[in-house]
Amino acid sequence: MIRAENVDILADHSLLLAIPAFLPAVALVGLVLFIAMRDRRAEKRENEGAETESARTDRSEENP
Repeated sequence: MIRAENVDILADHSLLLAIPAFLPAVALVGLVLFIAMRDRRAEKRENEGAETESARTDRSEENP
């Protein structure tokens, strides 16, 4: 990089201009991940509840 004399670079605003573009995208990815994790936990609880219910039903059928 060749530097010219008497030239001062005070600031580079490209990062400041990029923040408004990336902030909504990062927020959206975070929201999607949060909803996906919550949905998987709820499905896991439902499956565990169904397994215990089926186990109870199987036991009650075996013992008349």
